[in-house]
Amino acid sequence: MTSQMVKSPTAKSWFPYALLVAAAIALDQWVKYLVETGLAFQEKVDLVPFLALYRTYNTGIAFSMFSSFGDTGLVVIAAFVVAFVLYLAARTPPGHVLTRIGFALIVGGAIGNLFDRVTYGHVIDYILFHTPVWSFAIFNLADAFIAVGAVVVVFDELIGWRREAKPSSD
Repeated sequence: MTSQMVKSPTAKSWFPYALLVAAAIALDQWVKYLVETGLAFQEKVDLVPFLALYRTYNTGIAFSMFSSFGDTGLVVIAAFVVAFVLYLAARTPPGHVLTRIGFALIVGGAIGNLFDRVTYGHVIDYILFHTPVWSFAIFNLADAFIAVGAVVVVFDELIGWRREAKPSSD
């Protein structure tokens, strides 16, 4: 095989995804700064009947789970998750653009929350979906990036699976 036939991934091919990771982190941290400097602690500000801003701190991970692990334990878990997602992204073929975008969103969100945990010892949460009798867990933009990224990865994998499952018309 000649060097023209085998192309290895270059830094240039990862640049758009690295840019997306950086943008997700920057946007997350900017919004958290605005929340910290402009929103009273644990005081609900209704935006619409089902959505409010409510600044609070999460000492665990999703839905305050594992708060007993302490800061160091949660930092290690978050770093492991970021490393694992980066490993999966590196093994993803270049043609799977949606999957790579999903992984970039997951990594950006995870690093945004990791930055909070290392800097403050907690994660800043501020988005509250609710009804008069029920409320969803309070979360932040980084959590939304992680959730949307995971949905994009699963969606792209399902599309790929369906494409492979179709019989060829040869």
